[in-house]
Amino acid sequence: METAEFVRILDREGRLLAAAAEAAGTDAEVPTCPTWRVRDLLRHTGAVHRWAAGFVADAHTGPRPLGDLPDLDGDALVTWYRDSHRRLVDTLAAAPPDVACWTFLPLPSPSPPAFWARRQAHETTVHRYDAEAARGGPTSPVDPEFGVDGIDELLCGFHARARSRVRTDEPRLLRVRAETADAAGGAVWSVRLSDRPPVTVRAASGRADAELAGPADRLYLALWNRGTVPSVTGDAALAALWREKSAI
Repeated sequence: METAEFVRILDREGRLLAAAAEAAGTDAEVPTCPTWRVRDLLRHTGAVHRWAAGFVADAHTGPRPLGDLPDLDGDALVTWYRDSHRRLVDTLAAAPPDVACWTFLPLPSPSPPAFWARRQAHETTVHRYDAEAARGGPTSPVDPEFGVDGIDELLCGFHARARSRVRTDEPRLLRVRAETADAAGGAVWSVRLSDRPPVTVRAASGRADAELAGPADRLYLALWNRGTVPSVTGDAALAALWREKSAI
């Protein structure tokens, strides 16, 4: 997917998040994040937006802390979130592709702004789902191609890092299969689990001990622990391991 498409998705998803949060009210519980209320969701996501925008806008080449969360609530907090989101979208849309700044996942990317557009599009989509869950009623759809991309980022990026807790005492192989309606039929990953960080390849490589599968949009949310995996075959303990240990 192109950087401009990620920015477009980020723009849409942040608007949907704000609208759902406003409708729910900042005191509403977030069922997908049991310790949070909507105010926590807005403070966290808005702070992440400002943090990410700062790396690109300031060409900052090293890590830095997230920063303080705002002491705001109600309508003022929703307005602050909208401003944070707009600042990020505008920063990424205007950024020259040759800006050098810090990124944090072991994934190839055409440029740092492209990395942040992709990362924040997925960050915002998952938290938009949280806000809509707090509001109640139907949730907005996830484009299947975007869902496949997010699964790839999660498996090949987040869980390639040393901090991943998805580990097994003995080597196991977990297959992940995302189904789409296009001619290619979807995407598949093979995740080798051991007492070290998972190693993922983008292929049906080796005999799997278990497979997690389903439509790409639903599987994307499930792998981010926003719902149940549509289909589990083989050793159900590996699906349970993912549910218990994969939180980022």
